[in-house]
Amino acid sequence: MPVTKASLYEHPLRVIYHFLKIDTPLFAALLVLSLAGLVVLYSASGGDMDAVHRQMIRLSLGFLGLLALAQISSDQLRSWSVWLYALGVLLLLAVMFFGDTGKGAQRWLDVGLLRFQPSELMKIWLPMMMAWYYAKHPLPPSLKDIFVGFAIIAVPAALIIKQPDLGTAILVIGAGLFVIFLAGIRFRVLAVFAGLVMAAAPALWFYLRDYQRGRILTLLNPERDPLGAGYHIIQSKIAIGSGGLYGRGWLNGTQSQLDFIPERSTDFIFSVISEEFGFFGTSLLIVAYMFIVVRGLVISARAQSCYARLLGGAISLSFFSYVFVNIGMVTGLLPVVGVPLPLISYGGTSMVTLLTMFGILMSIQSHRKLLGH
Repeated sequence: MPVTKASLYEHPLRVIYHFLKIDTPLFAALLVLSLAGLVVLYSASGGDMDAVHRQMIRLSLGFLGLLALAQISSDQLRSWSVWLYALGVLLLLAVMFFGDTGKGAQRWLDVGLLRFQPSELMKIWLPMMMAWYYAKHPLPPSLKDIFVGFAIIAVPAALIIKQPDLGTAILVIGAGLFVIFLAGIRFRVLAVFAGLVMAAAPALWFYLRDYQRGRILTLLNPERDPLGAGYHIIQSKIAIGSGGLYGRGWLNGTQSQLDFIPERSTDFIFSVISEEFGFFGTSLLIVAYMFIVVRGLVISARAQSCYARLLGGAISLSFFSYVFVNIGMVTGLLPVVGVPLPLISYGGTSMVTLLTMFGILMSIQSHRKLLGH
């Protein structure tokens, strides 16, 4: 249905949609979750308004990136995919030779006014490249195309692991694998590859760094080193359990306010939410996350092109994996790999990148409607 001047006056929300090209339900959910994150961050940071202000600036940049990408059609994004992927690989190589080091890892590039992690950009650019490749070939993919996809994933993943940044590498690999999954990989092929991965898992143990092995051992038995490697997860579980049904109340968490939870404003902020808002608060949070994931998948399913469907679906499932990994990590179900809680944890490049990803979903939805579908 064409958008007329009269219809804009009859439906005020259409004004927002027509000029900003956003999906109103998805945008509203992202905005509400981001604002809730600022409230939680204030408590988790011990009332540090400077941290809240910095987070607000990053959120503003992220939403500006979202709005900017929403104006670009998926066809245009498709034409940029190969070039952006190549640029991402070059930036990762630059990190290897010229990157800044912090906390024992060489992950950042400093270009004067801007210091960022190129690995975060690959969370967008890799699935764009994967979607571009599979949209050009018959689906479901042949064995050859699957191996080509693995090669596309392996190059940036190896460079990110080298930094080392296993958490981001897992998320980048997952984003690529989601595209292969959505492309319609046959169940038999999927089962064979899953079996090969499981068979190779014991051998991978010998290629892990000592601290990575320690994280796996800590997952299996945190009490083996309660004051060292197991301290994070033990304190996190105590905080989650002490929240009960309705929590201790905002700013009243003992584990968080008395500084027992390490990294409480970043990786372990879910523990703060659990202690202060309890099972009820965390349930609302998870429902909000699931709404965003489902809305993203609905937008992707309605997309016009194969490229848009694959890319949109991969973005939605990647967002789910971020939530799943972080919550699994702080509850002791997964190893600690340094993955922040989306839109809630204090962060820099990751926050901006995440919101920019949703700009692609906005683009897919708005341009579909503008063409009358």
